[in-house]
Amino acid sequence: MTDSNESPRSADGAENPHTDAVDADHEELPADVVDEAERLTRLTRTTPDESEAQAHAQRRAELLEDHDFTARIRDDDGDDVLVLHPEEWHDEAEGVIRTDRIDDLSRAVEIPLEGSGDPDDWDVVDAHNRELVEQVRASHGDVHGDNATALADFVGNHYAKRIEELTDPELSEFRTEYFVRNSWPSDEQRAVIDESIRLVYETAEEPMPGTQVR
Repeated sequence: MTDSNESPRSADGAENPHTDAVDADHEELPADVVDEAERLTRLTRTTPDESEAQAHAQRRAELLEDHDFTARIRDDDGDDVLVLHPEEWHDEAEGVIRTDRIDDLSRAVEIPLEGSGDPDDWDVVDAHNRELVEQVRASHGDVHGDNATALADFVGNHYAKRIEELTDPELSEFRTEYFVRNSWPSDEQRAVIDESIRLVYETAEEPMPGTQVR
């Protein structure tokens, strides 16, 4: 008999692989929703600021709620696994999944968050951004370097992806909100922020968001 605390697994007893989890044919959770839930989960786990971490967790909950899903972290032999499953399977009072409520195991999605199966190395992404910062600092001085650092902090805390992958709205969010409110820029930094951003993308040899030729 399966314990009510046990997370759903495939019919043969094996865990659902991440490649199946993000399959475009998943009837209830689109691939972009799964990817965003994973990204927000990783941000929740790595963001040092507790209020920001809670905000990421809340955004994930709201995202999944739109599809009547919820999330939990399962300890799988020391490695954490993100489990996305229909909300109806969850016994809120007991805080467990009730196997008697599970109608179809394939409705659940499991994403390893640790170990060799980790699909994305988030440390590598941050290291890439920091290397880009140091290149800007070495070539263009500390003021532009400090602004590049603020951009890398923003990307790491809010989006966990390469600076070059920011969208136009995300870069605008940095410029108009994060930079002025959270990075405590000096007058010198404020005066050259647009130039600093341009230099970051020039150093990365990538076009700035919104400037690509269509």
